[in-house]
Amino acid sequence: MVGKLSRGLRQPGFTTHAIISPSPQARFVPSSLKNLLVSLEKAGDFDEIIDVRTPLEFAEDHIPGALNAPVLSNEERVLVGTTYKQVSPFEATRIGAALVARNIAHHLETTFADRPRKWRPLIYCWRGGKRSGSVTTLFNMIGWQARQLEGGYKTYRRATLDTLDSLPATFSYIALVGPTGSGKTRLLSALNAAGAQTLDLEALASHRGSLLGAWAGVAQPSQKRFDTLVVTALRTFDPARPVFVEAESRRIGSVALPLALLDTFHRGRCVEVLSSREDRAAFLLHDYAHLFDDPESLKGQLQKLIGLHSRERVTSWQRLVDENRRAELAHELIERHYDPAYARSSHEHFVQLPHALQFNFRPNGADLVDQASALLALVERNALAIT
Repeated sequence: MVGKLSRGLRQPGFTTHAIISPSPQARFVPSSLKNLLVSLEKAGDFDEIIDVRTPLEFAEDHIPGALNAPVLSNEERVLVGTTYKQVSPFEATRIGAALVARNIAHHLETTFADRPRKWRPLIYCWRGGKRSGSVTTLFNMIGWQARQLEGGYKTYRRATLDTLDSLPATFSYIALVGPTGSGKTRLLSALNAAGAQTLDLEALASHRGSLLGAWAGVAQPSQKRFDTLVVTALRTFDPARPVFVEAESRRIGSVALPLALLDTFHRGRCVEVLSSREDRAAFLLHDYAHLFDDPESLKGQLQKLIGLHSRERVTSWQRLVDENRRAELAHELIERHYDPAYARSSHEHFVQLPHALQFNFRPNGADLVDQASALLALVERNALAIT
């Protein structure tokens, strides 16, 4: 994974910052450390990538494959920052240095106790400042050939954004287009099982994309983390083969799709997924059954539809929730909300939809992979006919 990371990434300019004293006035790289700095392109040359930022920073996003070994806890970083602002930079640095020293010692006795003599780690923090510099210096004093990532996580983040501007356009996409409940996500999964290249954006976003599409008990990734997951997925694809993707709008829950990706697959080929009204209702009742575990929350979500629908209609849907009339609610939402929304948005966004291949899909069938294989054969025949 580390090797894949370094391919195709551009080296931006960098500025190193002192992070123990989180102030833009405290920017420097000691001359003794300059020969230990390496660029992001060389990340694949190392045995391991070590992220020494706090657990919260790491959870927000990190370089793929990196190990989190924080030299300041979440609370300790707040303490240092508060001391910097309210007392003095000197006092903040003194306190931070003591905390970092203790935490590095702990990691040496636990996390890194089994690393061999010739271990070569790459260390990074937020901007390539004191946190990663302290670890890199000490590791080299021990005898490991540690290096510090030039510019820290910010260098990686800039490279990720640059990649999202260019990499999506190197692939050709086939969008699965169809109204909610037609089983596009199940078809995408079956296509993957049948050997196709698939980009499951809803899986990366941990959200189904619709108003009621939040995953039960699962938080969405941050925007930064989602961007990293998208780049990581794109790097696995072969440009010579098409990539199947489910039709999406600009946002999936709380995260936004990269504009270059959205523009490319909105202009690409389409397959219109057709399912019967009965199949769609059964699909929604299965995949959204958990919503009825918390009726008040479901009614709150429906309340957000006022404006798109009259207050009277939304109130009638909320009454169906109270009365546990699930099938009626599913049919109502399909007919009065999802289908009109699909008709408006799909023809506006997908340029090739008037020329789409139509595919009859049974989302509740036991033969999903066989159906996906039939679609792949249909797509191939159509491509040969065009050429």
